Amino acid sequence: MIILEPIVQKPFRWQRIRYSPLVRQMDIALSSGQLIVYLWWDRVFPRQSRRNRNRRAQWLVGTLLDLGPTFIKLGQALSTRADLLPPEYIEALTRLQDKVPEFSVEVAIATVETELGAPIYSLYRQFDLMPIAAASLGQVHKARLHTGEEVVVKVQRPELDRLFHLDLKVLRRLVRFCDRTFPWIRQYRIEAIYQEFAEVLYKEIDYIQEAINADRFRFNFRHHPRIVVPKIYPKYTTRKVLTMDYVPGIKISDRQSLEACGINLKEINQLGICSYLKQLLQDGFFQADPHPGNMAVSQDGCLIFYDFGMMAEVQPINKDQMVKTFFAVLRKDTDQVIDTLLDMGLIEPVADMTPIRRVTSFLLEQFTDKPIELQAFTQMPTELYALYDQQPFRLPPKMTFILKALTTLDGVARTLDPEYSLMLAAKPFVKSLAVSNQGNSGIGELVRQAQRFVVFKLRQPSSADLLLRQVKEQQEQEDFQRRMQVLASDRAAKRQSLSIRCLVYAFLTGFAVLSATVLLVNGYMNWAIATFAIAGVGGIILLRSLFALMLQNRFSPMLEK
Repeated sequence: MIILEPIVQKPFRWQRIRYSPLVRQMDIALSSGQLIVYLWWDRVFPRQSRRNRNRRAQWLVGTLLDLGPTFIKLGQALSTRADLLPPEYIEALTRLQDKVPEFSVEVAIATVETELGAPIYSLYRQFDLMPIAAASLGQVHKARLHTGEEVVVKVQRPELDRLFHLDLKVLRRLVRFCDRTFPWIRQYRIEAIYQEFAEVLYKEIDYIQEAINADRFRFNFRHHPRIVVPKIYPKYTTRKVLTMDYVPGIKISDRQSLEACGINLKEINQLGICSYLKQLLQDGFFQADPHPGNMAVSQDGCLIFYDFGMMAEVQPINKDQMVKTFFAVLRKDTDQVIDTLLDMGLIEPVADMTPIRRVTSFLLEQFTDKPIELQAFTQMPTELYALYDQQPFRLPPKMTFILKALTTLDGVARTLDPEYSLMLAAKPFVKSLAVSNQGNSGIGELVRQAQRFVVFKLRQPSSADLLLRQVKEQQEQEDFQRRMQVLASDRAAKRQSLSIRCLVYAFLTGFAVLSATVLLVNGYMNWAIATFAIAGVGGIILLRSLFALMLQNRFSPMLEK
């Protein structure tokens, strides 16, 4: 576990009064360059001390906080991208807290009065001068309307849109530079990720859009009394000011307080999981950032949703695919899971799908009913090596926020109940659909899959079916092992070839350096410079070959276990 060092509360770089755009661009470029060097170093020398990697991960968190709102949000978005960053960085980013010092109440009141066009106390009977919460995008003050309702007023930080515009402009240049300079980085589709991130970010600082999102979310749960969404007051809402009902609750991750109030934690987990399954699979409109600060539990056990700035939509075709995948996971139907993941672009088709099928089957059998344990993967080193060799997995940009929402919610659920099971928590949702009469409506696919799952649970395979399945799996395993033996021979030949090439490049580079030195000593300056340049090119080729050889040698021992 990574323990982040406490950060001294001092003004961050982005909060400087005199902070020119040129200096801002230099700060972003230098920090990005430093991160690229760190990532390259971790990739080339993967066996180095974990403490060093943790220290660099902590540096990244501190740098993101120092660079401000844009990069705090970027760090939170990257916290799900295990295909882009090492595990230590991912773990550190999941603990990145969106907490910065509040801005002055005078600035907050001036913003409210400018946006709503009236003095603060003609708008609100009472307006607390001390904010009850502050984050990078804004802060929240408790207030009371003249009609008596208790409300909270969310006020955006000043100059936030200007800062976003400058930061995203610099990031776009960096993304394009990386795409042109590093061909290997194109497989991660970082330009598409940037576009998706920028679109969501601009929506998050538009409080009118957040008010629309909240109303839509409340309408979707109008028949669910245990889901509470604060009411929005449009008369007191603009792009930079949002007024909504004050709905107090217990933080959803505060297990001790929930238990002290006699609230059933398993029921809260069920409520949370079922509400998110409804958002993703039924409504196609979901809260993309369900961290503990955005969710609470009322004294009577209702689930409260607060923040609707970061919402995302699932297109109908993707929604049907997600429905099929979800129920295929519950049925442990390996072929159906792989087919839908291929359709959604999460897996690219490769020549030999056997290792993908075996790893997927292993995941479904081992971890559908319990948390994932990384140590369990040591049972199948051959398949993991094959996956590394083929690199079939991809994460389309549109899936980033879905994955972030699911992983965050899973973490909250396990905080409340370490024995949490997705299948048990999802049971009320599946049951309600299975008995639904809406088979011909817009959620027909969802109902069909739920009913199919119930039939599956009632019709378990016979002993003959199980025997045939085992024979088939055994045959596939034998075929796979034969192919892997051939691949192992090929890899051995490849390692030998790489070793020879490294020796040749090392000899040529050393000879070029020695020749250049002799030329330099004897006064042949131009020839010496040219020879040093040749040595430099040879050195780069040598480093690339050594890196390829290092990766081969790193993963080869896995096959011998």
